[in-house]
Amino acid sequence: MGKMAFVFPGQGAQAVGMGKDVYDALPESRAVFDKGDEVLGFPLSKLVFEGPDSDLKQTVNTQPALLTASVAYLKALRGLGVKPDYVAGHSLGEYSALVAASVLSYEDAVRLVRLRGRFMEEAVPGGQGAMAAVLGAEREALAELCRSISEESGLVELANVNCPGQIVVSGSQAGVESVVQRVKEAGGKRAIPLEVSGPFHSSLMKEAAERLAAELKNITFNAPSVPVVVNVTAAPVSDPEEIRELLVRQVYSPVLWQDSVERMISEGVDTFVEIGSGSVLTGLIRKIDKSVKFVNINSLESAQTSW
Repeated sequence: MGKMAFVFPGQGAQAVGMGKDVYDALPESRAVFDKGDEVLGFPLSKLVFEGPDSDLKQTVNTQPALLTASVAYLKALRGLGVKPDYVAGHSLGEYSALVAASVLSYEDAVRLVRLRGRFMEEAVPGGQGAMAAVLGAEREALAELCRSISEESGLVELANVNCPGQIVVSGSQAGVESVVQRVKEAGGKRAIPLEVSGPFHSSLMKEAAERLAAELKNITFNAPSVPVVVNVTAAPVSDPEEIRELLVRQVYSPVLWQDSVERMISEGVDTFVEIGSGSVLTGLIRKIDKSVKFVNINSLESAQTSW
């Protein structure tokens, strides 16, 4: 019998109103949002349910908002007795995965991602960093192009290896602009600049990582109840101390999403359950291997009708 993985989306998947249906219907999901408001000391739930979108899009708000919505939907699924064999999350989504695997408490995770968002926003002054999605390029060729541009005009690195034909680059404004102009040299069709508040998952985020490391020292990490396939290594990790260290590295290292999905499939996973807002990861996984099964839990109805 095949195995099941729970996967959790990262920044960019947020939407005003996410989680409102489970908040209204299920006490255990409502408790997640209420706890988030209490821990953070401001009405996060009001921002998530009512917007405005411009405020929800700020990294410092997006990160706790998405985590909270994902955990609220996770509670709906838990109530049906559904359990995964593996968990993984895309960037910020890794924190939702760690809550799902009982490595972190929701309270610690929501506090951490609020800080993580702030540290990432503050690491590089506005306008100095950038990111772009490159379509159609080969990974090695793009990595080589990034290396030569980094020497010539400004740092740029691979940030998210999402699926075949979609890789995000990150770094200095000049470096990313050069990739956008020279994308065809790596066999790419085009590159689309992203609306982000910093050069995430590049070595320009080292300062943010150091600040996060100081916060992570004070947090209890438990042994995971199921293996967590992490972004930095695309391998299952079960040692809590290693998970702590990898969360620090994750801030400035590429998200190896394609490799993570391929690893889970090689371990026997044939069903991916995306839990949270939207269906970004389902789209990426479909491009990696369309033979696996997909379930999207992004509404109360989808949670109740999928099982």
